[in-house]
Amino acid sequence: MIPIVDEGLGNSAYLVELGDGRALAVDASRDLRAMRAEAQRRALTVAYAAETHLHADFLTGALELAASDGARILASAAGQRGFEHTGLRDGDEVDLGGLTLRAWETPGHTGEHLAYLLLDGTRVLGVFTGGSLIVGAAARTDLAGPEHTEPLARAQYRSLRRLAGLPDETEIWPTHGAGSFCSASPGAERTSTIGRQKLFNPLLDVADEDTFVRRFLDSLGSFPPYFRRLGEINRTGPALVGRARLEPLSAVHVRALLEDGAVIVDVRPARAFAARHIAGAISIALRPQFASWLGWLLDPGTPVVIMRDRDQDPDEIVWQALKIGYSVAGELAEAWPGRQASIPLISADRVGGEAILDVRQHAEYTAGHIPAAVHVELGDIPGAGLPDEPTVVMCGHGERAMTAASVLARAGHGRLRVLNGGPDDWAKATGQQLEQGA
Repeated sequence: MIPIVDEGLGNSAYLVELGDGRALAVDASRDLRAMRAEAQRRALTVAYAAETHLHADFLTGALELAASDGARILASAAGQRGFEHTGLRDGDEVDLGGLTLRAWETPGHTGEHLAYLLLDGTRVLGVFTGGSLIVGAAARTDLAGPEHTEPLARAQYRSLRRLAGLPDETEIWPTHGAGSFCSASPGAERTSTIGRQKLFNPLLDVADEDTFVRRFLDSLGSFPPYFRRLGEINRTGPALVGRARLEPLSAVHVRALLEDGAVIVDVRPARAFAARHIAGAISIALRPQFASWLGWLLDPGTPVVIMRDRDQDPDEIVWQALKIGYSVAGELAEAWPGRQASIPLISADRVGGEAILDVRQHAEYTAGHIPAAVHVELGDIPGAGLPDEPTVVMCGHGERAMTAASVLARAGHGRLRVLNGGPDDWAKATGQQLEQGA
């Protein structure tokens, strides 16, 4: 069992050796670089590509695996996918050539969700739980729309109980985990066992369905708007990628793109952006979370021009965009003749006398924030209608704050500064206590 972890999206795909140079891939992303590297290292060809559900947070790589490796795609028949696949229903089994994959209908995270039991004869080796039972939690049920949220939460309750009936030693291999906006899992562990989850997962310790639904729905936070689109794209089948590279663009070409509505996304570190950047550019530092914030803040139809440092990997930029269904027009490959700007980056001991804007997620803010700080999550900044006044923007470290400040500056706000650090740095510098709660 080889987990392929996407730290940015908080997800795990899996590669299982089946013998004779064949492998099973489960919930593979369109960004197959890590999975292909693992397969090549072991001289494996992916013979089967199984999907637990119609993913909302990334585009599937199953079609790419079918095209490149001849993989047979396995997925829920209820998903009515628009491409060639083997549609499975509850109890259906697939002979993998020694091992067996058994489908269990486990609706909740999505209506067509499947879990897959991996069997060696009659012995259950483990279960791919997708977005049903995950470590310490269960994946959200509100992606299909408000009218489906509670019915799916009730289905999730029943699915969790079904999975909890497996032997305690059964390993669970979830897709979603810590860092995923599909889940609220707080811990670092990504796999577990049924027995450990019965001991430590609070959702398996709820006495009745109504209590479960109330607690579960109260725990749901915000999620990027592209989550509403990707499920349908995954149902119809995303286009094969083909060649993926960051095309060099001249300043003249970039200026023409900007006149047609393009946006410059500056992926350099926050400190470099603070010192000097193209006026109107949005700062989204290249790190594992780059794709999430790109998809949260920009419309998928907006042409994107990249500004990067020469030592930043262009393939990483392109593939992070492609895995959530975004493409980039290219990168600025020469000096920019237009207006430049800067946004000061300040230390915690220099905060004072200005409005403080905290752009972290709700759970982060309620856990501890600077007194009197205004809270607006980063994803809500574009439509927040904030006043143009002297403001210190802050998050946990500075990257999200710089993104928020760049969005505000693009909208015409001035007198912005960004905290280099987070609330704990402020508390240490001032000797004051953070406030908790909303």
